[in-house]
Amino acid sequence: MDVPADASAATKRVLLAAPRGYCAGVDRAVVTVEKALELYGPPVYVRKEIVHNKHVVRTLERRGAIFVEETDEVPEGARVIFSAHGVSPAVHQEAARLSLRTIDATCPLVTKVHREAVRFAGDDYDILLVGHEGHEEVEGTAGEAPEHITVVESPDHVDAVEVRDPDKVVWLSQTTLSVDETMETVRRLREKFPNLQDPPSDDICYATQNRQVAVKQMATDCDLMIVVGSQNSSNSKRLVEVALEYGSRDGHLVDYADEIDEAWLEGVRTVGVTSGASVPEVLVRDVLDWLADRGFEDVQAVTAAEESVLFALPTDIRRDLKAAGQEVKKVQHDPSSIPSGREDSLR
Repeated sequence: MDVPADASAATKRVLLAAPRGYCAGVDRAVVTVEKALELYGPPVYVRKEIVHNKHVVRTLERRGAIFVEETDEVPEGARVIFSAHGVSPAVHQEAARLSLRTIDATCPLVTKVHREAVRFAGDDYDILLVGHEGHEEVEGTAGEAPEHITVVESPDHVDAVEVRDPDKVVWLSQTTLSVDETMETVRRLREKFPNLQDPPSDDICYATQNRQVAVKQMATDCDLMIVVGSQNSSNSKRLVEVALEYGSRDGHLVDYADEIDEAWLEGVRTVGVTSGASVPEVLVRDVLDWLADRGFEDVQAVTAAEESVLFALPTDIRRDLKAAGQEVKKVQHDPSSIPSGREDSLR
């Protein structure tokens, strides 16, 4: 019996993770910059990348946002937004010294970890902060109580950890880590310090966990996992690692659809697609279009959780919006405000 010429194409499919993309903290941070540009006009300065996504940063730059690495790069008296990853008290003090008008777009879930660090330091605990040395979020949290905090990057670093009193030690974590690796690090820490105290509530954010759970559910069925996200995005990189660990034959992180290598599709029948928590949905749509052009037109959703979390904008923005006759209590990003990635990917 003759096999139809398109039979092989008919077996190709895409598993599309849900949830994916923007979390509530990223939503809040990006809208904060957009509203600041509308309210005050450009330029609006932003310390560090507002979120770790190349395309979002480029889009906001074109609208008049100026991204700087350090607070002292902002002209005295100017307006500056602190990124979703949070900053240390020293950064706030430097901003005050320069008479900067600050808007703090720190994700409320990161702020929660900061408060935990302050509380436990106030009770004279040694705090073991599970996270990546040099990551902006870790620098901000550690800066709350540097004399009390030791950063533990992975299970392999546990042996070198020392504390003053093994009966007064607690662990906290960066919000964007691999859940599995974090729990392994904590397990090793608890072997060394049996009285290790847990944080009052889970530090790894709900969005990070949900995106990892979706990938775990998909991975064994995927020949290839494509994660849309930037290389400096911790949670996006973790999604690739989780996919490979849970059974995907191959996995790659891309900013744009045109970064996908057609050679990755050799022998592939099922492609998993997801995106990090700082990725606009238009970039995922570009990837789906790219795959459809190559025969992967059948898209099936894999839903791990439903998300409905929304955060209020920073107080200063809400106050000034109200003064301008607008009322915004909770925010959700307008997907049309971030254009397709095709233009950027051709640069």
